[in-house]
Amino acid sequence: MNLLIGQIGHLSVIVAFAAALVAAYSYFQASRGRALGQEDASWLRLGRGAFFVHGAAIVSVVVCLFNIIHAHRYEYYYAWSHSSNHLPVQYMISCFWEGQEGSFLLWIFWQVVLGFCIMKFNRKWEAPVMAVFSGVQLFLVSMILGVVLGGVRLGSSPFILLREFLTDLPVWKMNPNFVPKDGTGLNALLQNYWMVIHPPTLFLGFALTLVPFAFAIAALWKKELTAWVKPALPWTLIGGGVLGVGVVMGAYWAYETLNFGGYWNWDPVENAVYIPWLVLVASLHGLVLWQKRRTGLRTAFALVVATFVLILYATFLTRSGVLGNASVHSFTDLGLSGQLFIYLAAFTVLAVALLVWRWKEIPISQKELTAYNPELWVFVGATVLCLGAFQVLFTTSIPVYNSFMGLIGIKTNVALPADQIAHYSKLQLWMGVGVALLSGVAQIMWWQRNTKETLVNSLTAPTLLALLGTALVVLLVRYNGLSISPAYVVLTLAGLFGVLANFGTIFTLLRRGVRLSGGAVAHLGIALMLLGILASAGYSNIISRNVSGLLYSREFTEDLNRDNVLLWRNETAPMHGYQLTYTGQYFEVPGVPGYVDKQFLYRTDDDYKALARAPITVDGKVYYKTGDTVNILPENTYYRINYKDQKSGEQFTLYPRAQVNEEMGGLLASPAIKKFWGHDIYTHISSVLDPRKEKPWSEPKMSVLSVGDTIFLNDYFAVFRAVEAAHETAGLNLQKGDLALQADMIVYGEKRQYHVHPVFVVRNRMVGSLPDEAEDLGVRITFNSVDPAKGKFTFGVSTTQKDYVILKAMEKPFINLLWSGTLLMALGFGLSVRQRGSKGVPADTSAEAPAEPSGRVIRPQPVG
Repeated sequence: MNLLIGQIGHLSVIVAFAAALVAAYSYFQASRGRALGQEDASWLRLGRGAFFVHGAAIVSVVVCLFNIIHAHRYEYYYAWSHSSNHLPVQYMISCFWEGQEGSFLLWIFWQVVLGFCIMKFNRKWEAPVMAVFSGVQLFLVSMILGVVLGGVRLGSSPFILLREFLTDLPVWKMNPNFVPKDGTGLNALLQNYWMVIHPPTLFLGFALTLVPFAFAIAALWKKELTAWVKPALPWTLIGGGVLGVGVVMGAYWAYETLNFGGYWNWDPVENAVYIPWLVLVASLHGLVLWQKRRTGLRTAFALVVATFVLILYATFLTRSGVLGNASVHSFTDLGLSGQLFIYLAAFTVLAVALLVWRWKEIPISQKELTAYNPELWVFVGATVLCLGAFQVLFTTSIPVYNSFMGLIGIKTNVALPADQIAHYSKLQLWMGVGVALLSGVAQIMWWQRNTKETLVNSLTAPTLLALLGTALVVLLVRYNGLSISPAYVVLTLAGLFGVLANFGTIFTLLRRGVRLSGGAVAHLGIALMLLGILASAGYSNIISRNVSGLLYSREFTEDLNRDNVLLWRNETAPMHGYQLTYTGQYFEVPGVPGYVDKQFLYRTDDDYKALARAPITVDGKVYYKTGDTVNILPENTYYRINYKDQKSGEQFTLYPRAQVNEEMGGLLASPAIKKFWGHDIYTHISSVLDPRKEKPWSEPKMSVLSVGDTIFLNDYFAVFRAVEAAHETAGLNLQKGDLALQADMIVYGEKRQYHVHPVFVVRNRMVGSLPDEAEDLGVRITFNSVDPAKGKFTFGVSTTQKDYVILKAMEKPFINLLWSGTLLMALGFGLSVRQRGSKGVPADTSAEAPAEPSGRVIRPQPVG
C-alpha cells in the first residue's frame, strides 16, 4: 500500500482550503473602505501570496489524484471505483472527473486559472473581484475536504482508502493491507473520446460564469455601478461561447454513444446545464445594451447574478441525490446535500441582498424605447431566452419541490410529465421561433438608422425569400409523403428568416468594408442550429421496418418487433433501398487499425489476451503472426454490417457496438453513424444472442473419416484435409510427453470457406479434445478419437442456432446544420471577443462606422 501519495493529496486539500480562506479575508481587507484601485498594499500582497499558495496546492491535489488512478493504486476507493488495469490513458483521464470529487476538483482548477488571469489582466479590479473568487473557492474546496469537525463531516475526500469506505467487508479483518488486483472500471458509456474533452469544456464554462458574477458583486460593493461592464463583457462572451459548445458537445456524445436515437432527451441533468446557458446569453445581451446604448443596466445586473446562482442550483440538483429517480445522469448523494444547500443559499442571499441594497442607485436610461429602436428588440430577445429557461427550470425542479414539502411534513404527489420530450419541446419550439425572428430583426436594425421606410426596405428581401423557401420546404415534405404541422411551418419560416437576415447583415458589412460582426455570425449559427434540430428531430425516419411479416419474439416489445430488421450472419436482407449483410463479430485490438474478426482470435483464461489463430494483417502490414499473444479490449463487441445501395451500388461498412452489462440494465448498445452531406444513417443493435449463456448445441453426430473424406453438416459439407501436430494457437500449454493432434478441415458455406481445427490431446494417459467451430454457420466439430492402425479418425458434429443481430436504423435529415451551426456560433463568440480587444478593452469602433452619404450610420454590433 502506498499511503504517502494520499497523505500528500489530502494535506494539499487542507492547505488549499486554508489558503483560500486567507486569500478571501486578505483581499476583503485590502479593499474594505477604500476606493477601487486604491487598495491597501500589504493586505493585497498577502492576498496574492495566499492565492498563489492555493493554486499550487490545487495543482498538487490534481497530480496526486491522477497518480493514484494512473498507477492503479486500488488501496484508494476513488481509483478502485472508477479505474481498471486495462483502461487506455485517455480513459484514465476520464476517470479523473467521473466521480463527484474529481469533477469538483476540475471546477476548482479552472477557477484557479481564471483567478490568475484576473490578477494579470484586471489589476484595478483585482482586490474586490478576487475576494469573491477566493470565497467561492473556499466553498468549493470544502466539498472535497473530507474532515470531521465537531461530529460534522465537511466534504468527501478523493483520497479515502478503500478499507475506510467499505469497512464491513470481512477481508479487512483477515488482511488490513489487502489491495484488490483490479478496479471496477470506467462506466462503459463514458469510454468515449468526447468524455475526455466534454467535461473540461463544460466545467470551464461553469467557472467562467463566476467572472462576470464577481465583477457584478464587486461593483455593487464598491459602488462602481457602471465601470464593471467594460471588463466583464469579454469574460461573459468567452463564457457564453465555451458553455454553449460544452452543452452541444454533450449532445454529440449522446448522439454517438447512446441509442435512444437523438442528441437531447430533456433529462434533468441536461436541463440543469441548458438553463444557466440561456440566462448567460440573455445577460450578455444586457451587458451589450448598456455598453453600447446605455440602457438595461439593471437587467444586466440581475441576469449576471441569476446565471451564477443557477450554476450553483444545477450543482445542487445533480449532486444532492434529489434527482436520483428522475435522471440516469445525476451523481449519487455522498451526504453533502446540506453542504451544497448552504453553498447555494450563502451566495444567493449575498448577491440578492447587495442587489436590493444598490438597486435604486443603479443608473437607468431616460430614453423612451419605440418599435424603431433595436434596443427594444434585443431586450425582448433576452426576455424570450429567460422565459424559455424558466419553463425548463420550473418542470425540472418538481423533484426539489416534492423533497422540500416532504421535509416540512407535507406529502405531495406532483409528478414530472409522462412525456417529457413532448412537454418541453412544445414550448421550447416557440422560444426558438422567437429567437430566430428577433435575432434577424435586431441585427438588421442595429446596423442602420431606422425609420418606417428603411425598416421595410431592409426586411422585405429576407422575409420574401424566407416565405418562398418555406413554401418550397412544405412542397418537398408533402411530395415525399410526409406531413408538416403549422408549428413546424412557423419554425421553418423563422429559421430561414434568421439565416437570411443575418447572412444579409454579414454580406452588407463586408461589402462596405466594415469588420465582420461576431454577433451576426453567432446568430446565423443559432438559426442554422434551429433548422438542423427541426429537420433531424422532426423528420427522423426509421428505415429498418420489419417487412418480413414475422414476429421476432413474443418477449420483445411492439416497437422492437416493428422497427427492426433481423439479419442472419452472412445472409443478405433488404432494408429501405439498401441490401444489408451482417458478417461477424469483431474486437478492438490496441495498435491495430479498425477491428479484428473474433474468428482470428483464440480466447484465453485472461479476458484481455488472446492468441492469433492466423496472421492479423491490415493493408498488407502484418501486426501479429500466427500464435502471437494479442492484447484485446473485450468489453465491447463490434458487429460488422455491410450496406449496399440498391440503386447506385455504393457500399459502406458500419460497426455498431454492444455489450451485455447487467449493472446498466442488460444490452448496452452504441450506434455507428454513416455521414452524408444531407443526412446521417444511424444504426444500432437492438438484440443479439446473449454471450453470457452457453450455446445450446445439439447432441454430436459421430462420423469416422479418413484423410480426404467429405462429411455433410446439415446444409453444408466439409472436407477432412489432413492431421498435423497441434500449434500453440490453441492455448494448450503443451508439456514434455504430451501428444496433441490437430485436424485441418475446410467447411464450405454458402458464400465462403471456413478453416476448422479441432484438437485431440493425450496428457498423463488422459484423453481430451478441444472442439472448434464455424460461428457463421453454427457448426462445431470435435476430434474424439484416433485409430492409427486403420488411419481412421472419429469426429462429432454439433449444430446450434446461427448467429444473428436485430438492428435498428434511422435516417437523420440535415443534422449537419446543427453541428455546423454550432461551429458558427462558437466562431461568432470568438470574433466578438477578438473585436473587444485584449485585457477587457473594447475594440475601437470609430474607424469602422463611417457615415454614408445618405446619413445612415453603421452601428456597433450586438453579440451572442
